[in-house]
Amino acid sequence: MLTAFLFRTLEPSVCTTFPYEHKRAMASRAGPRATGTDGSDFEHRERVASHYQMSVALKSEIRKLNMAHLLVWVLMAAQVTVSQLGLVSHKTVASPYQWEYPYLLSVIPTIFSFMALPRNNISYLVISMISAGLFSVAPLIYGSMEMFPVAQQLYRHGKAYRFIFGFSAVTIMYLAIVISVQVHGWQIYYSKKLLDQWFTSTQEKKKK
Repeated sequence: MLTAFLFRTLEPSVCTTFPYEHKRAMASRAGPRATGTDGSDFEHRERVASHYQMSVALKSEIRKLNMAHLLVWVLMAAQVTVSQLGLVSHKTVASPYQWEYPYLLSVIPTIFSFMALPRNNISYLVISMISAGLFSVAPLIYGSMEMFPVAQQLYRHGKAYRFIFGFSAVTIMYLAIVISVQVHGWQIYYSKKLLDQWFTSTQEKKKK
């Protein structure tokens, strides 16, 4: 009888406690939820985070390429300056080829690229891409054609008439062209991908 009495006494508390514990367990399995949201915008927040991470990665790559281009540009500008001012003998540092003068304008797209990155300026990035084709890629193509006969003569007869600190000028300039073509190619490629990311982010903001 004592056992029956205790069972009847505890039965209501068990029945009233179980639903509460069950609901709390179900709520805990749902996991934490961001304040101010019902969780329905989870996919949108994931897309925004993905776009942001991609943008940061592309900006980093573009900055590295810009710095590489500036290094090449400074060396070429130094050669032109030294030659034009007659600071050293032309036997030590040869006169610049014709394509080197317009290539000095290639610093313009790089400057616009640096200006575009901090504030995601689409206009500056577009200007950078277009001017890169005009001031960077075009002079390099012209330069490779201009120096081809000299390079051909060096290859066939082993004769060089222009030198930069004892090395064949045409060999050094062709090496500069090869490096610059790769730098500018990747600059344009990453800039295009970054531009697509910015356009996508802008469109999603408008939809909201």
